[in-house]
Amino acid sequence: MARYNFKIISEITDIVTIAKGNGVDARHYLNRRYGQGRWRKLKGYALVEYDTGEVCTAELHWFESHGIGRKEMKSIRDL
Repeated sequence: MARYNFKIISEITDIVTIAKGNGVDARHYLNRRYGQGRWRKLKGYALVEYDTGEVCTAELHWFESHGIGRKEMKSIRDL
């Protein structure tokens, strides 16, 4: 289950590109909402603190474009 309300406590590690260019399904939405860019979908791992106070290592997914930054970050799974 994806969770959106959290705070990243540590550095994001093991960053891998999942999709780029036409492979990013949400690119039309991202272009409309944040501006034109070369969008990539990435994943990585970091220590996060949820609103409930729970702290754990989680797999994070987000979209990123040069000059725009990280957007739509979500926690996919706790490790």
